[in-house]
Amino acid sequence: MAHPDSESSFLDKFRIPSYLFSPDSEDKNGSTVPQCPVLVFVNSKSGGQLGGDLLVTYRSLLSEHQVFDLGEEGPDKVLRRIYLNLEKLRSDGDELANQIQQALKLIVAGGDGTAGWLLGVVCDLKLSHPPAIATVPLGTGNNLPFSFGWGKKNPGTNRSSVVSFLKQVIQAKEMKIDSWHILMRMRAPKEGSCDPIAPLELPHSLHAFQRVSSTDELNVEGYHTFRGGFWNYFSMGMDAQISYAFHSERKMHPEKFKNQLINQSTYAKLGCTQGWFFASLVHPSSRNIAQLAKVKIMKRHGQWQDLHIPHSIRSIVCLNLPSFSGGLNPWGTPNSTKRSDRALTLPYVNDGLLEVVGFRDAWHGLVLLAPNGHGTRLAQAHRIRFEFHKGAADHTFMRIDGEPWKQPLPLDDDTVVVEISHLGQVNMLATHDCRAKSVHDPSTPSHHDDEDDDSGGEDTGEEFRKFGAAETFKLPDEVDISRLS
Repeated sequence: MAHPDSESSFLDKFRIPSYLFSPDSEDKNGSTVPQCPVLVFVNSKSGGQLGGDLLVTYRSLLSEHQVFDLGEEGPDKVLRRIYLNLEKLRSDGDELANQIQQALKLIVAGGDGTAGWLLGVVCDLKLSHPPAIATVPLGTGNNLPFSFGWGKKNPGTNRSSVVSFLKQVIQAKEMKIDSWHILMRMRAPKEGSCDPIAPLELPHSLHAFQRVSSTDELNVEGYHTFRGGFWNYFSMGMDAQISYAFHSERKMHPEKFKNQLINQSTYAKLGCTQGWFFASLVHPSSRNIAQLAKVKIMKRHGQWQDLHIPHSIRSIVCLNLPSFSGGLNPWGTPNSTKRSDRALTLPYVNDGLLEVVGFRDAWHGLVLLAPNGHGTRLAQAHRIRFEFHKGAADHTFMRIDGEPWKQPLPLDDDTVVVEISHLGQVNMLATHDCRAKSVHDPSTPSHHDDEDDDSGGEDTGEEFRKFGAAETFKLPDEVDISRLS
């Protein structure tokens, strides 16, 4: 057990002087710059009782003014308030405020949806020095923390466990990862709702577009337009339906979902009870992706091309990180022949490409448990577009970074469109042996030419795109809004 004095000295590396949050709270004389100043965001509702326990422990170790409960205040309000105060102090010549603003790190404890919420807010705030973010696994899938080396099991919430995590944070490396914009447009339903359990909300990062002025033509009359973003994946079909059933069950009976192991076993049972292990016998062909949608991709900047989807594919995943469904890697590692013949690459997290993978049924998904197992590699793309027309079904299921919803599909001659495009990048904190690989890491083999690396070229100055977690949003220039009407 660490000596109390040595532990306190270690924690001083993370503590931020309180006057930086409230200028009148204390005299700033004698305050020193912490080595790794952090703000901690905890979803107290995640992980059953664990979220609340973790919140208490962090506040006891650091201070209440730098640890926030996301159930009480959103990260956008917190960060806007803190950065405005830091900027004011900095402009008044406070060097300590300037140094902390440069060195600040964020810790977020919650599920992938919670982490994505914070990442979106950081993108939206257009900070001159965006803080890098460490993610504490406190959900069911925990794909984000697993990708960057923070584990996938719910952490301990006692004092020693949190101190151990902070030791990893101070030693972590920074890694940029791609962020992705998603735009969805559909005709407003004439009556009723598609959701059987109300209100089952859309993900935090997917927001309805509002008219800016009376002359604004982006929001077409009679249509709902949504926009947002993600970091891990967008998926549609079989896997999203199982996820939706899980979230619906948890919404109705939250008392049954207090344990991560129970949550994961319930998830597996739903895959069995919904018939996805015998999809070819139980489910109609209208559930197949090729029947539901016409899919187009853009491999880089240039022309759209049709993507052939085998008729047996019932689930499609557009993947940014090498972790899906609790740590599985659907893309795997293409061998040198496939990289040459099909122009496939390794799954880098900052190369401006999504890996597009298909699955036939739940048995196909179990292939990922085998060494070198992977799904059906369909493509790698800089942009992807789904067009849903009348015919196959009246709805499908979609999800973004673990958060599912039931999506109505056209009943007449209208079209529902979902378009995904590269947006920018965000800074993550990662352990040195994490699964996520950077295209710029010299220790990782790279198969990209310099001219293909556009990971940093789209977001400069006033052209910085908004994710939608804040109040305003700017649509990427290359998205042709007229084609969505």
